[in-house]
Amino acid sequence: MTETRTPAAAPKPVIIALDGPAGSGKSSTAKAVAERLHYAHLDTGAWYRVLTLIALRTEVDPHDEAAVRGLLDAFDQIIAQAFDHSHILIRGRDVSAAIRTPEVSGAVSRYSQLPIVRDHLNTAFRHLAATTSAPGVVAEGRDITTVTFPQAEVRVLLTASADARARRRAAQIGEADVASIARSISERDARDLSVVDFMRPADGVTLIDTSDLTLEQVTDKVAGLVPAAAGTGTNLPSHPQTQESHG
Repeated sequence: MTETRTPAAAPKPVIIALDGPAGSGKSSTAKAVAERLHYAHLDTGAWYRVLTLIALRTEVDPHDEAAVRGLLDAFDQIIAQAFDHSHILIRGRDVSAAIRTPEVSGAVSRYSQLPIVRDHLNTAFRHLAATTSAPGVVAEGRDITTVTFPQAEVRVLLTASADARARRRAAQIGEADVASIARSISERDARDLSVVDFMRPADGVTLIDTSDLTLEQVTDKVAGLVPAAAGTGTNLPSHPQTQESHG
């Protein structure tokens, strides 16, 4: 009798979830780790901004539940087509810069705070992570370690002092008044902490203080958590440390 062999199932993608306040290094670290490990990169915050941009352009009232549901249904195809691309395209147009405008920044919370929106997008994020052809996904965003991917193999909370975050932000925008930026960051932290505590890790989440670390060092720390979590026992390559500013 001929033995019938069942094809081995594809390995489940490893999920790395990165959370932390603005300026802690989520985005730069997520991109660097994804590139290092050849994982897909999922910037959840960017997708909330894309949704907001579309809502503003189509004049969807966040209080109109039927209109919001229609927006979400159309959004599924957009996110599926553009996931893990270097540029986000809507109908062939690159909106990577448009989603970072003050108009979108000022409106994103009107949509992202809606339970129907958060539930829908979290479901979409989990589906993308589960079905990617990449060996893993590095997902970044608020509540990513506790709400979106609470079962991720690697969950990390990045933190940094207000001064360190202010210096990075000042370097990014070419601003000399670091003290003013530090005050702004502290005020934003106070507002955000009234909603969610992003300074203390939940159970099972690894805390990494990036205040005095380079991007290369933080990347090494996060990537180094993967072998044990994935059960591979494989040592990932270490890269020479550089003096690159982390932010």
